[in-house]
Formats: sequence, structure tokens, C-alpha cells
Amino acid sequence: MRSRLLALAAGTFAIGVDAFVTAGLVAPVARDLDVSPSAAGQLVTVFALSYAVLSPVLAAATARFSRRPVLLAALALFVLGNVATALAPSYPLVLATRVVAAAGASMYTPNAAAVAAALAPPERRGRAMAAVMAGLTVANAIGVPLGTWVGGALGWRATLWLVAGLGAAALAGVALVVPDLRLPVPDGLRRRFAPLADRRVAAMLGLIMLLFAGFYALYTYLGPVLAPATGGDGGRLAVALWVFGTVSIGANLVGGRLADGLHPDRVRIGALAAFAVVVALVPLVRDDYAVTLLWAAVFGVPSWLQYATHLRLLVELAPGATPLLMGLNASAQYVGMGLGGALGGIALGAWGPASLGWPAAALVLGALAVTVATRRPRVPEPVPVSRGS
Repeated sequence: MRSRLLALAAGTFAIGVDAFVTAGLVAPVARDLDVSPSAAGQLVTVFALSYAVLSPVLAAATARFSRRPVLLAALALFVLGNVATALAPSYPLVLATRVVAAAGASMYTPNAAAVAAALAPPERRGRAMAAVMAGLTVANAIGVPLGTWVGGALGWRATLWLVAGLGAAALAGVALVVPDLRLPVPDGLRRRFAPLADRRVAAMLGLIMLLFAGFYALYTYLGPVLAPATGGDGGRLAVALWVFGTVSIGANLVGGRLADGLHPDRVRIGALAAFAVVVALVPLVRDDYAVTLLWAAVFGVPSWLQYATHLRLLVELAPGATPLLMGLNASAQYVGMGLGGALGGIALGAWGPASLGWPAAALVLGALAVTVATRRPRVPEPVPVSRGS
């Protein structure tokens, strides 16, 4: 079981590096392709929106196939897309190759989460999904700083070659240890998409979209946001990203245990409220490097604490539609990433990097409002009744 989850997590690690590393490569990409930092940041937007559109489409198209061939095809497409990005000579071609990489990523991550949920017993489902999603947090802790350093030392294209190599290694691991299994699929497209009629599903997808939009409105442009503290030095930025990612690993794993133990609303409401406060503090933490590192550590906690709870709730809403729900959830995440990258770029150009904490906080508060409005009512404990003789 552990080796299977590790193999699946290796794939999410490669995809996480690819999705997150742009935050540390905005400046070198802009210089090399002769575009503005805002335009370079739109590489995240194109990847995210492509992922968002393709994820549910590919989930429906591959629903009847066994999962292992789907996972292998997804990783192969992901590797091909990153090789093409590394070789692309112009900004338009770089954008086009990001679509190819996003197609592979959009097919892999939802299926990896669905397979983890299927492999685990119900009482450990949250921890199993958190273990696979740990690939994303490890990407933040190790892969993104490494990729940022490689991009600064050898050029941003070298980072894409690194990502392609990570994807190829994950493909080999999945081929070796992940079993070939089929997940239950309702007959007919109408029945497959029936969960969309559930208001609870729609609310959860809206919540995760707003949360990711708030996160990426800030995260995409962390380089310029933290420039007063880092002095524009790539090494100091890489350390801040490493601190953020390292703490995120622990937060994600703790979140898996919380998903299997606490009432979901306690986890989600507390985490989202804390996250809104953390991102709103940006104007106060960007001038001193020690304060910046402390903020980077806290920045990694709230969103990951609630993520496994979110995934478990989705699976429990419609167990027979897990691949589709994971695909729709990933789609909502990447719509949020694209929306956040676009709004962050607008705010960056209009008001400067110090302003980005405010739109990020507003979006996270929107996610909190959705959670509060749709929280699940507590079922009262039955009151023991004594029977008279």
C-alpha cells in the first residue's frame, strides 16, 4: 500500500513542480522571451485554464478504462509537453506547449486521488488522499526551490528539463507498482454528470475555486512581492519558497488526520479564516527578510490543513462518481489558479506588488462565506430516555 501511494505521489510531485515553479521563474522567463513580468505570469494562467477545461472532459472520456493505462498515458503526455516547452523558441509557442503539459496533468492528478481513495479502507481514506497530495506539498518544499535555483543558474529552460525528468521517473514508478483497477462508473453521460445537480457539490467546487484564486493571486507573483526583503536575489527567494513548502508538507499530513477525525466544518472554517488573515498581512511582512521567512512558514499552513477534508467530503457525496468529482474539483482549482493569476497580474500592474494581499484576502473570504452558508448541520447526540417500570 505504501509503495503504491508513494508512486502516485511522485507523479503529483512532478506536476506540482511544474505548476508552482513559475512563481520563481517570472523574471528570467520575461527577460528571455522579451515580455513583461505580467505576461510571463500568464504562463500559469494558460496552464491553469487548459487544465480546468480538459480535466472533466478527459475524466468523462476515459471513465470506462482501467486506471493504470490512464495514469501512464497522462504522465507520458505531461512529459512530452514539458520537453516541448523547454525547446520552444518564442512566447506564443511556450504558451501552446503549456496546454499540452496541462492536458497530461489534468488527466493524472484526479485519477491518482481517485485510485488512492479506492485502495484505502474508509477510515483511512483522508490520509491516503493526503499522502498522494503530499507530492504537491513536497514540490513546494523541495522541487520549487530547486527549480528556481536551476532556473537562476542554468536558465529557466533547464527547469523544464528537470520537470520532464521527474515526470518520466514517476511514469516508471506507476508502471511498476500501481495495480490495474477499474472504478465504478454510472451508465450514460447524464448519470455520470448527475452529481453536478447536487447543490453541495456545486458549493464545494465554488469554494475551492475561490480559495485557489486567492492563493494564486499572491503566489504567482511572490518574486516581485517579496523583492524588498530578498533584494531580487533568486537564492533568497528560493529559501523563502523552501520554508513555505516544508511547512506545507506537515500541514497536509496533519490535515489528513483531521479529515479522518474532526467535524469537517470545524477544520474548514478555522483554516479559511486564518488564511484570509495571513494573506492580508503581506504589506507588513515584505521589508524585513526574517519577518518574510516567518510569514512564508505561516502561509503554508491553513490552506493545506483543510484540503484532505475537502477531498474526503467530495468522495462521500457521490462515491460512484469519484473520478468525475476529482476531475471537476481539479478543474475548479485550475479555474481558480487562472483567475488568481489574471487578477494578480492586473493588481500588480495597477497598484504594485504590495497590493496583492488585499485581492487575495477578498477571494479567500469569499470561500469562507460559501463554507459558512453551506455548512453541514450537526446531528445531535441521542438523549437517553429512562423507561419507567
